[in-house]
Amino acid sequence: MQNPVVTEVETGLQEVVYSYQGRVWRRFWRSPLTIAGIAGLAFLVLLSFVGPLLYRVNPITPHLTAILQPPSGQFPLGTDGLGRDELSRLMNGGRSSLEVGFAAAVVSMAFGTLYGMVSAMSSRWVDTILMRIVDIILSIPSLFILLFLDAVFQPSVGLMVLILASTAWLGVARLVRAEVLSIKTRTYVEAAEALGATTWRIMIKYLFPNFLGTVLVAATFAVADAILTIATLSFLGLGLPPPAPNWGGDLSTAMSYMYQNSWWLIYPPGLAILLAELSINFVGDGLRQAFDTRM
Repeated sequence: MQNPVVTEVETGLQEVVYSYQGRVWRRFWRSPLTIAGIAGLAFLVLLSFVGPLLYRVNPITPHLTAILQPPSGQFPLGTDGLGRDELSRLMNGGRSSLEVGFAAAVVSMAFGTLYGMVSAMSSRWVDTILMRIVDIILSIPSLFILLFLDAVFQPSVGLMVLILASTAWLGVARLVRAEVLSIKTRTYVEAAEALGATTWRIMIKYLFPNFLGTVLVAATFAVADAILTIATLSFLGLGLPPPAPNWGGDLSTAMSYMYQNSWWLIYPPGLAILLAELSINFVGDGLRQAFDTRM
């Protein structure tokens, strides 16, 4: 039989949480930059996922009679040095870039959150060991780890997600641990422990909702970092293997034609990466302001 005191406490906390969530989302939608970020993300999602359904041109099929053609009615964004349609490559490359970016952020957030919570709720020596592991991995340059893993294994979408998440979870774990250490000393957590609540119940019911805002803000910036990282690796020739299109790989290929005035090869993928980074950072900044209690 459930303890009535615990039930009453949880009901009161839920009412406070619902009221707080309402204020958070009202603050979130008031920011013009947040609206701009959401609009930019919506445009990229439509371009990358809906665009290929409407513009049915194979991104890897060459048109040998139309090599390095500027934008025209037949090729809205021109063709590259192999005669491949640039608009189709931009759309399909955006799909792979966004999929890898968001998936890597989800994996890193999930593992980092669990790792940080377990570390903070464990005994002192277990917490010390877990954090020293994080410190050791953080002492190694992340780019070196990414390059090593990418060189050892055959790149694919799933593998790139794991490679990017292998370094992104470290900062999340430290952030979540600090939040949990601060929250678990509060009165309502101590009251739940005194009433016999288990560690997992405290983590799920009382700790996680209180640092969820911090995790959401970190997740948005993790998406932006992952998209930029996959673009960097692809630019260096270590991303998804060709001929699969992606923004970083297309930008790397375009640099070979920079002195031939082939601007249509450089600006579209570069602007797409810039728009993705700005949009996600605007959304993340809006979430940060919305969850900031000082606001």
